[in-house]
Amino acid sequence: MSDPAAADPSLEKARALAAAGQWRLTWRRFRRHRLAVVCGVVILMFYSVVAFAEFFAVSDATRPSAQLSLIPPQEIHWFDNGAWSPHVYRVVRKRDANMQLVYTPDPAAKIQVSFFARGFEWRLFGVFPTDRHLIGVSGADAGKTLFLLGTDVQGRDLWSRMVFATRASLTVGLIGVTLSLTLGVLLGGISGLYGGVVDDTIQRVIEVVRSVPTIPLWMGLAAAVPRDWSVTQVYFAITIIISLVSWTELARVVRGRFLALREEDFIVSAELDGCSKLRIIFAHMVPSFLSHIIAVTTLTLPVMVLSETALSFLGLGLRPPAISWGVLLQAAQNVQAVAITPWLLFPAVPVIVAVLAFNFFGDGLRDAADPYARA
Repeated sequence: MSDPAAADPSLEKARALAAAGQWRLTWRRFRRHRLAVVCGVVILMFYSVVAFAEFFAVSDATRPSAQLSLIPPQEIHWFDNGAWSPHVYRVVRKRDANMQLVYTPDPAAKIQVSFFARGFEWRLFGVFPTDRHLIGVSGADAGKTLFLLGTDVQGRDLWSRMVFATRASLTVGLIGVTLSLTLGVLLGGISGLYGGVVDDTIQRVIEVVRSVPTIPLWMGLAAAVPRDWSVTQVYFAITIIISLVSWTELARVVRGRFLALREEDFIVSAELDGCSKLRIIFAHMVPSFLSHIIAVTTLTLPVMVLSETALSFLGLGLRPPAISWGVLLQAAQNVQAVAITPWLLFPAVPVIVAVLAFNFFGDGLRDAADPYARA
């Protein structure tokens, strides 16, 4: 007798779907959320910049130059007399009738723009020396001739500084959410699984932390960081500070789910088999409500990025010479300066794009993590 599935492809597809594992079903459902897929690609692009910031930078982001202060963004001209020839015009510095510095492009002086060009030296993965960059100029110093997004008041290239700021801001959020996720799942799991005095103690700690206003708490903890600490020490201090006040919501979610699950048959069976409490938490309970954890985590990550940006913007987070989105936006505090040099607001663009991408990506990932739910 012939197999009915061989004559009916839809039946074979249904069988394959019924036999698929959770990760395959999750991936299948996630691919159908097109906005989430697009945002996932955007997030991958952001973290590509994080990993290879020196490659995407045009010049050394910390090199100042008084002669290049507040140059407006340059326009790249892609064609020359109908032929493909990317170039920019050399910037001429002079003073106007009011003795104000102005920069005007000189069409007679063309500087060729090239891709995968040579520039300042850096080390790939901190080991392999190289001087290749995504974009540069031919026969000149890109740091003195190419200004994609203009320069700041100290003459530093804003594009290169935004690239390095992306590394700092997104790694603070990534490390912070990892610490917060670990604390939330561990303490929430212990609270819901043990109950009694342990549960009461952890819940009172959560209530105390949540009762303190977030912004004043961040400001107080950040202000307590010694001023003589190095950039690296301040970086890790801010990461830990943000993590310590962001784990409570996830802990509450985990506790509630554990209270509902700890009397289930598979949990009782695991206890009778002699499984440790930690194994029950991470091997049996957590996978059963992974979608809830993903939902909270993906909402926490953009909040941490915004927190670091806000603290650094207020001067309480990362401080120069560190480079982050918040540090760059400090230059936008002066309304008059922004009116004259609006390109100093460019660092706000990646903040907005990253936060939106994480939120939409999290929505799609949360729905996909429960592949048996109906759309």
